[in-house]
Amino acid sequence: MTKLSVEDKKIDTILVLDFGSQYTQLIARRIRESNVYSEILPWDIDESKIIDLNPKGIILSGGPNSVTESYTPRLPQCVFELGIPILGICYGMQTLAEQMGGHVISSDQKEFGHSELTIVKDSVLFKNLKKQINVWMSHGDQVQDIPDEFDLIAATETAPISAMEHINLPIYAIQFHPEVTHTEDGKTILDNFIFEICGASSEWVMGDLITQRIQEIKEKVQTNKVLLGLSGGVDSSVTAALLHKAIGKKLTCVFVDNGLLRKGEANEVMQTFKDNMNLNVIKSDSKEVFLRHLKNVDDPEQKRKIIGRTFIDVFDAEAIKLKDIKYLAQGTIYPDVIESSGSESKEARVIKSHHNVGGLPEEMKLELIEPLRDLFKDEVRKMGIELGISKEMIERHPFPGPGLGVRIIGEITKDKTEILQEADHIFIEELIKAKLYDKVSQAFAVLLPVKSVGVVGDERRYADVIGLRAVETVDFMTARWAHLPYDFLEHVSNRIVNEIQDVSRVVYDISSKPPATIEWE
Repeated sequence: MTKLSVEDKKIDTILVLDFGSQYTQLIARRIRESNVYSEILPWDIDESKIIDLNPKGIILSGGPNSVTESYTPRLPQCVFELGIPILGICYGMQTLAEQMGGHVISSDQKEFGHSELTIVKDSVLFKNLKKQINVWMSHGDQVQDIPDEFDLIAATETAPISAMEHINLPIYAIQFHPEVTHTEDGKTILDNFIFEICGASSEWVMGDLITQRIQEIKEKVQTNKVLLGLSGGVDSSVTAALLHKAIGKKLTCVFVDNGLLRKGEANEVMQTFKDNMNLNVIKSDSKEVFLRHLKNVDDPEQKRKIIGRTFIDVFDAEAIKLKDIKYLAQGTIYPDVIESSGSESKEARVIKSHHNVGGLPEEMKLELIEPLRDLFKDEVRKMGIELGISKEMIERHPFPGPGLGVRIIGEITKDKTEILQEADHIFIEELIKAKLYDKVSQAFAVLLPVKSVGVVGDERRYADVIGLRAVETVDFMTARWAHLPYDFLEHVSNRIVNEIQDVSRVVYDISSKPPATIEWE
């Protein structure tokens, strides 16, 4: 599915031009949190599309490139000619400076992380802020010479030109990232731009999104039928509910039991969707197929690709059995796209691949439909509540598309899967009992590719090691490891070692994102 479009031109829009930053979609998310519609387009988009969108303002994202190189992206000249407010962030600031007569250099003192920003001149962009705030920096280049007709409005110790504004035009630029939660008062800065500078109205709400998306689905599907790969996770569940509301019985859901699900999950999915929600669900028992294809494979990217390819093969096989299926629906969401370099500009760097990102193989007969592709997890959950999905289902922790396949480090076998299922079940069960489940954003167990000596009773045990992972996050783009109580972790560890014969040791992951990812593979 294409990105959101605004049929009602009365709805104010903030356009985000994507220069390839991993944070680009966070900018759009923050704007939507203020109930203003935001759309992301690549930096080199046709002028006609910008004019057609008729934005109230334009934000330039960061990016991985350097404006000191001649071949790197630049802001299209037409943007300057529109006469609407512009805010450049990080790379966006640097290209603004370079294109308007300033000078950017690659600095010896790079800034990554927290920095103290001093506001040196009153500006509407910093309205209602203290003179000093904590901001999040992530840059190697910096503006050395400010362009003519610009004023310096903020600085840090290592970046003397950290924010600037045009003396006559509504053009602003900042070196730091207000879109990340690490920046103190970052939302206030964005709100100042959106409301005070652009004059946008906060009229964009989830109900509007659902109504519009349903209409888009109806127009695209028409009389055809849709096949959905239903995993039981939040993303596919909301996708199923949205499609069901839009096209009803023209939707067929295929639940693939790949043997890599959580303990008891296969039965739960069938009961929830087929019995309780009255969806047309076909169960495909494909455990042996997946295990056979994954035999002797230990490379994480290869495992993801095999799992993704096998999913597609299963869907294709099921589609052949059904008549008049034209579309394959997937619960792809923004973080999947971001971390898979799914931006149209092709400037983003790949962090990981996903089986449900990047389109379909040419030989597959089905077309792809992804109604949640431009939504973040919290937006998906809000949509699910609006669609009537139970709170218990909506608030489940995220589960990766490849399932336990990316939580078993190394080769996947039936025995390893059963060990991990049991350990993960114990961890989640105890989190719920201790009323900690809702206090963390994601928690799971990992089976590590090492063995360790342990002693259980009088018996020496040389067995597997389980890693526990729990994180706290707002947007899943950054995350802090959850500071769970020591006595709780001790209790979980004792249960796992005592109840699972093949485990001798339990460890707890205290890595945050970045530098680590949330998942291990």
